[in-house]
Amino acid sequence: MPVTIHPVPDPLTEAEIAPWRAVPVAVAVDLARDAGQIDPALRPLNPPGRQPRLFGRAVTALCEPPDFGAVLHALERIAPGDVLVIAAGGHAETAMLGEIVGGHLRRRGGVGVVCDGAVRDVGTLAGWTDLPVFTRAITPRGPAGAARGAVNLPVVAGGCRVAPGDLIIGDDDGLVALTPATVRTRLGDAQAKLARETQWEADLAAGRPVSEIFGIEPAVPAGT
Repeated sequence: MPVTIHPVPDPLTEAEIAPWRAVPVAVAVDLARDAGQIDPALRPLNPPGRQPRLFGRAVTALCEPPDFGAVLHALERIAPGDVLVIAAGGHAETAMLGEIVGGHLRRRGGVGVVCDGAVRDVGTLAGWTDLPVFTRAITPRGPAGAARGAVNLPVVAGGCRVAPGDLIIGDDDGLVALTPATVRTRLGDAQAKLARETQWEADLAAGRPVSEIFGIEPAVPAGT
């Protein structure tokens, strides 16, 4: 069966996602247990402190490794600001993306890659500060076939349901996929959490007791 292409429902606008640029992944995933955390085993290519932030709307590629046809067809659907999310079932033996495909993704205006599978040419990929790459595995072996898969279907990547158009945020701590509904209704909650954390830091620096700051019962000596 050839690669199938599907429409993107309910697309988010730039104005809707822009305020989320100030929200770290750790704050976004703390909104709720079902907030869309992607498996922490998908890691950025660069070490902490050197990894560019990933932020953009998802274009999904459902692959059947070692076939990577969905990735190639997804390239034609990439618009500036999009993140390519590759659902390869955790397949670690065959790369779904490397320098050539990643380079074309950059030319199309893509701003990131999330691969629940493997990539290669990581020496080059890791040097592109405008295209952060998160992946489960690294392998030298290339794909074998480009005739199967689907583009812009909801997929499972890193144990998380990711739909086309979801907002993907990635940083040193990990990855989160936010649905359009979450983006549109939970920004205030995220901003409130950021404000609380700022206040906690100020209170701790001022020497206030931890039990007061976090609203916990004071500890008591053992045996009393």
